Amino acid sequence: MIVSSLKTSELQTRLKAGLFLRIGPVVMAIQSTVPSVLEGIRLVYADYPLASEEFADFHVSLNPPAGIRRWLKPQAMFELDGVSPFKPLPYNQAFPMLEWGMNWCISTHMHGYLMIHAAVMERDGYAAILPAPPGSGKSTLCATLVHKGWRLLSDELTLIRLSDGQIIPLPRPVSLKNASIDIVRQYIPGAVLSPKVDDTLKGTVSLMKPPGDSLARIDETVKPAWIVFPKYQAGSSTQLAPISQSRAFMRVADNAFNYSLLGARGFEALAGVIDKSTAFDFTYSSLDEAIDTFATLPLPPTASTT
Repeated sequence: MIVSSLKTSELQTRLKAGLFLRIGPVVMAIQSTVPSVLEGIRLVYADYPLASEEFADFHVSLNPPAGIRRWLKPQAMFELDGVSPFKPLPYNQAFPMLEWGMNWCISTHMHGYLMIHAAVMERDGYAAILPAPPGSGKSTLCATLVHKGWRLLSDELTLIRLSDGQIIPLPRPVSLKNASIDIVRQYIPGAVLSPKVDDTLKGTVSLMKPPGDSLARIDETVKPAWIVFPKYQAGSSTQLAPISQSRAFMRVADNAFNYSLLGARGFEALAGVIDKSTAFDFTYSSLDEAIDTFATLPLPPTASTT
């Protein structure tokens, strides 16, 4: 069963007790009484599979805090196993807070993988990893490409399996911010986006529903082939410039959540990804040209032997 197979009343009942969702290798048990959380899950998690209620990797909740804040300047509080790692946020930010909280759960606990702060997408069995800081245009580019022939593996967290260097799909809603929201709405008319939430710490945010194909292929792991460091620059020409493996290694390590924690295993995992990939700096301002560039990314020499 998937989320959309539940009636709204059934979804509400499950959320009150705990909705068990399978998100790639992770099972999240989500409990909430906040209407915007229910609506957000109903909209952008519609195609996600329901998991068995026997086990969850994380039990999270998103509810108003007890006391006067339930009524005066209402707030929402994220909790993992009954403990809140964050300060509460305004009530209208509950659904984005759930997303941020789930990202935190994964990035701080799942050390069976090398975790990189990067979008990652697949085409023809090979993955492009896009590490980039906020404001680089990473999510805008990712949202566009996954509606133009690429499969979404993740918008935020690239999971690399330590045993063999394969990339594990973790398809989540794509987080769009500020101007990128309207850009994606205009460029991809069929995209399903959650309502805008203003005045968050990240500005105005909205979440884009992943394409159904990305969720239908949630068990298909992928080989790395490209590491692309994107940078949106208004008015710039489209430029794809190769960079050395040593430079790419250091830059990806800087974007990894647990590279140092994993020690030698982290080094070996990242070295394996770098050895199998070709790395580029990518500057763009035109989405049309960006799509054309990604469609013609050359496979690395090792692709035929991996």
